Amino acid sequence: MKTIKMQNVYCSEADYSKLCTLDIDVIEKHTAPLIHQMSRFWYIIDGHGILKLQDREYELKKGTLVSVLPWQITDIISVESPIRYYLLIYYFDNINSVIKSFYSVDEPLNIIECLHDNPVIYCNEEQQKNIERILSCIKDEIGLESINPPDFKSGRLSSVFVTNKIIELILIMIRHRMDGDKKKCVVQKSDILYYMYCNLDKKLTLKRLSALFFMSESSISSYLTKITGLSFFDLLNEMRVGKTVNFLLYTDFTMDELAEILGFVDSSHICKVFAARVGMRANQYRKTYQNVEQMCMIRLGKSAYKIVEYIYRNSDRIITIQDVAVKFSKTTKEVNSILLYLVEKNFTEFLNFVRINKACVLLKTTDLTIMQTAVEVGYGNTKTFTRYFLKFRTMTPRDFRKNVKFHKHFNTIKQ
Repeated sequence: MKTIKMQNVYCSEADYSKLCTLDIDVIEKHTAPLIHQMSRFWYIIDGHGILKLQDREYELKKGTLVSVLPWQITDIISVESPIRYYLLIYYFDNINSVIKSFYSVDEPLNIIECLHDNPVIYCNEEQQKNIERILSCIKDEIGLESINPPDFKSGRLSSVFVTNKIIELILIMIRHRMDGDKKKCVVQKSDILYYMYCNLDKKLTLKRLSALFFMSESSISSYLTKITGLSFFDLLNEMRVGKTVNFLLYTDFTMDELAEILGFVDSSHICKVFAARVGMRANQYRKTYQNVEQMCMIRLGKSAYKIVEYIYRNSDRIITIQDVAVKFSKTTKEVNSILLYLVEKNFTEFLNFVRINKACVLLKTTDLTIMQTAVEVGYGNTKTFTRYFLKFRTMTPRDFRKNVKFHKHFNTIKQ
């Protein structure tokens, strides 16, 4: 098995702040497999071939709409006639944030699951006209990436306009799934990357993946290294860089705090990986891009990240979800929805997650008693403190203080 080439982490090499790019491309022969760090749509204008997406084969023909999610693998294994297609590359996290946080939906909606389980639709004549209209509107708004003239300028409110067009495409995919048979894809080995990306906040281990994918730990480790060229832990951090970018843009969290919230091993590792992948230091990136205004829904998006920041800063106080909702003019349901999207935890889970992490540092760096530590991080009694400590650390505070080593230089707990 050869190492699979990774697609770039940005929509455009020319402008990192671009929300999306559109182009028309042609595939004349079978291609090598490719890992996509950036999400994309393909819409087939004409031609015929076979696509392998996540080790599942799909026919490509006129009117086919394909959704490729971050960290999925594609391979054009057969081309019977040259395939001409629209290629729309976009930031999935930004669009997902807009839909989940600022659009009213009638029922819970797991967008990434919908697109994963039904990534290809064969459009009827009416759907084809609608999709071609959407893509034509995007082309008129932002041009084609490969042939834009030097003086081409996007229209006013371009990000808002294009965002809504991309959402239209996503809704076409989702409604097609809802109206038809709801298929659940059989788990494939290539889904390991996708699962890791969707669960970056959790404590991901080879042991956990082994149980989920019915493979030995060594087999999973070997598979990931062979297809990406990265070790399991380096691959995790590579994926987390993308999540880090949004927090660098919209909050003033320190690198230590980001490492804790996003699941990195420590602040040193996140800084090294970020610099290697992005080409500049994290703090330099923040100074350069934090005030970029053309990013989609930046003002609204910033308020959502401020909710996470507020809970983190005030976790040692008596704080309720009602307090947060009132402060940010949200309903409690909206607060939980925002938290579930940004940190994959509801209010109660996230608040206690932060408290226990802070307690771990106190237990290893101070002489505070268990009760004093509990009070310091926001608990009124040791019973509640111990209950949540067991949940997040699988041991009592006393055992943690006695048995777990503390890496002083990076302010990081090692288990």
